[in-house]
Amino acid sequence: MSPDTTPRPPAGTGAAGRRLWRSVVSAYVLAEHELVLLRQACAVADVCDELRSVLAAEGVMTATRLGERKVHPALVEVRQQQLALARLVVALRVPLGDQEDQSPAVPSTAARLQRRGLRGVYGGGAS
Repeated sequence: MSPDTTPRPPAGTGAAGRRLWRSVVSAYVLAEHELVLLRQACAVADVCDELRSVLAAEGVMTATRLGERKVHPALVEVRQQQLALARLVVALRVPLGDQEDQSPAVPSTAARLQRRGLRGVYGGGAS
C-alpha cells in the first residue's frame, strides 16, 4: 500500500493505538468493516495503556476506606480490556506468530482469510 492510500489513524488515537494501527495497515490491505474493528482495537489499546499508567503510579494494591488492602480496580479493568483487545485482533484475522512467516508481504483480505470464531482461543464451547 502506498503512503498516499494508507489510512491514517483516527483522530485522538494515543501512542499505543497508533502503534497498533501502523503495524496492521502497513502489512495488510483492510476492507472497511475491518477498519472499523481496527479503530475499536486501537481505542482499547489506548485504554489499556492508560490503565497501565494508573497501575504504575498507584500500584496493583489499594486500601479501602476501612484500611484493608485489596486489588486495584484498574488491574481488574485492564484484564477485561486486554481480553476485548485480543478478541478484536482475532476478529481481524491477523496471522498469529508462526503463521506470519507463510504470508506474502502485503496480503489481501482473501490471502489472510482464516476460519476462526469470535471466541478465539476459548474454542466453541461444551458439546
